[in-house]
Amino acid sequence: MASLLDPVQLGAVPASNRVLMAPLTRARATRNHVPTPIMADYYRQRASAGLIISEGVGVSQQGLGWPYAPGIWSTQQVEAWKPVTQAVHDAGGRIFAQLWHMGRLVHSSVTGQQPVSSSPITAPGHAHSYQGNLPYEQPRALAVEEIPALIATYVTAAHNARTAGFDGVQIHAANGYLIDEFLRNGVNQRDDGYGGSVENRVRLLREITQAVADAIGADRTAVRLSLNGASQGTDDSDPASLSRAVAQALEPIGLAFLEMRELKPGGTRGASDVPRQSPIVRQYFTGPLVLNSDYDAASAQADLDNGLAQAISFGRSFLANPDLPDRLATDAPLNEAQVDTFYTQGAEGYIDYPPLEQAA
Repeated sequence: MASLLDPVQLGAVPASNRVLMAPLTRARATRNHVPTPIMADYYRQRASAGLIISEGVGVSQQGLGWPYAPGIWSTQQVEAWKPVTQAVHDAGGRIFAQLWHMGRLVHSSVTGQQPVSSSPITAPGHAHSYQGNLPYEQPRALAVEEIPALIATYVTAAHNARTAGFDGVQIHAANGYLIDEFLRNGVNQRDDGYGGSVENRVRLLREITQAVADAIGADRTAVRLSLNGASQGTDDSDPASLSRAVAQALEPIGLAFLEMRELKPGGTRGASDVPRQSPIVRQYFTGPLVLNSDYDAASAQADLDNGLAQAISFGRSFLANPDLPDRLATDAPLNEAQVDTFYTQGAEGYIDYPPLEQAA
């Protein structure tokens, strides 16, 4: 059986180990969503990951409502990403850009536009903004006529990511953001070709993924899903049927990998009693499967041993432990993540976590 420290081929990318860095929003870009030099330090420190999946990177102003999050739709953004990817490569690492459209979870004070979604259903809770937390606004439903232009933003972002030096891209179809809002019938109440049946609800994900794969290669294209339990107010009444349909839709494309964030009953940042859906997806998706959420070394190795996953992505533990693969290999203690610095704009809690030799 493969161990966490064994290499694995993820499409076109030879990953040096099976400890992947999960996407983590960190809010260190400018207000114009341009990456900053400190981000090169952050990602370089974590280049020992088999593959880094970047924080969510906005495909358009319409879809990026998180303050100080980076985008990849402008020339300035692309140029600012180049030192980041170069730093990772110089350190021997590999990095994918996660392509992000937040759908109804944006606020017009950030984007200058009414949020969009599959249906005009307001999300519960509050949006992040430069003025602090504000109630979510009612989105408008994307018209069918707008969808080709939406797909084009993902294709442009994928091309831009490759120009910026990323080894590939991951399409963010999880966590209650736009594509997830089309996938799950708790939000998607459409009666056209993108709503109703599970096959219709999977259509947008399939069309975006195929278009990106055609643009940059399926072996440099990945997808992220979260299908078991509610995520930011987005849920489905029949996750098993949806999981099967998603896997069947993505299988022919030939993805580099499929990542699944799976909530657990005792999850530390989101919990669910809905069974995890990876065993269903595994039946219909034969490519590399990466699993995520609340893993430690033992549980990660168990899912490698049983053949369910080919790699495991770690989030907060990688945030606080830039040398996580070394720590897991030696059963070394882990730094605790500083929650109060997750989304601040400075170096504290970002690039100052002590490496293994300095840890107490």
